[in-house]
Amino acid sequence: MNINYTKMHGLKNDFIIIDSRIEKVSLNTKIIKKIADRKKGIGCDQVVILQKPKKKSASAFIKFYNSDGSHTKACGNAARCVAFLLMKEFKTKKTILETESTLLNASLINKDNVSVDIGKAYFNWRQIPIKKKTNISKINFNVNSYFKPVLINVGNPHIVFFIKNLNKLNIKKIGPKIEKNSLFPERINVNFAKILNNNNIKLKVWERGAGITKACGTGASATTVAAIKNKLINKRTCYIHMPGGKLKIEYKKNGHIVMTGPIKIIKKGILNKFI
Repeated sequence: MNINYTKMHGLKNDFIIIDSRIEKVSLNTKIIKKIADRKKGIGCDQVVILQKPKKKSASAFIKFYNSDGSHTKACGNAARCVAFLLMKEFKTKKTILETESTLLNASLINKDNVSVDIGKAYFNWRQIPIKKKTNISKINFNVNSYFKPVLINVGNPHIVFFIKNLNKLNIKKIGPKIEKNSLFPERINVNFAKILNNNNIKLKVWERGAGITKACGTGASATTVAAIKNKLINKRTCYIHMPGGKLKIEYKKNGHIVMTGPIKIIKKGILNKFI
């Protein structure tokens, strides 16, 4: 059996997408790491597997795996890429994706711009989760932030730091230390944000299980919500500028978060030599 894949990216946040809806594909941690390896494999930030949906309203059930082989419940840019493929397959401009976190409503804005409603943000310490109820501002993460760190779960856990100078930050050094801090039992995605004006924020992200990525949809979402909830900006639509490009984030009055941005198919191929 040939196992086909599609490589795509959303703002240079790249994915290997495998369709397991008809013929079941099972990948272990070792194989996922081999596929994601940028030197010896195909190279990607996450491996995404499509399965038959459990809910009748959904087009597919999606599982996300980080480049280190670990499993994650959400990935915004990957969801946008998968939504594009499914809308193309079913010749429609709207689709519903099923993930372990929630159902995602997606729509095609134009030929290569996709919008996904990733649901609501959660702030309770048990929902993040953290190990115990803690005053997060009392913990020294060795980050020169001018505002207390903000903890948010948007399908996966995030911590957001607002800082004045992103260029002085050594993300490779500080990112993994915060990600693996014992306070976070599931580890955590680490966001470093600089507010440019009332609806523009510059962002760099250390992703849990993937390291530095050129964009992170859930990170952009968490950062926007953190800025609005803490009155650092007062617009409900924000443009998040990341190394891979710009993502539009809307924080709706009903609490839902909608992300919109470009996607691109890079190539298609067969995975067999990695299995």
